[in-house]
Amino acid sequence: MKRLMHIFFLSCLKATELIEKKMNFKLSFKEKLQLKVHKMMCDACNNYEKQSIIIDKELSSSIISENIDINLDQLKNQIKNKLSSSLN
Repeated sequence: MKRLMHIFFLSCLKATELIEKKMNFKLSFKEKLQLKVHKMMCDACNNYEKQSIIIDKELSSSIISENIDINLDQLKNQIKNKLSSSLN
């Protein structure tokens, strides 16, 4: 029973690792299932995933060319605004 619980139930640390992995790589069936079960029970990890997606999109859209010329304060404010509006 303990082994079965270990297979299906993840810690938040492992869930956040899988969320980050999912953004760049394909998850295995087992990982997808584990993450889905965890997120069904954990609002914090759901919020973490939403915020990670927003941050990733903002950073991706800010990098236009190889000559990166980013106003960091402006980028920080944009990300904060998007995060606060998504949580409301």
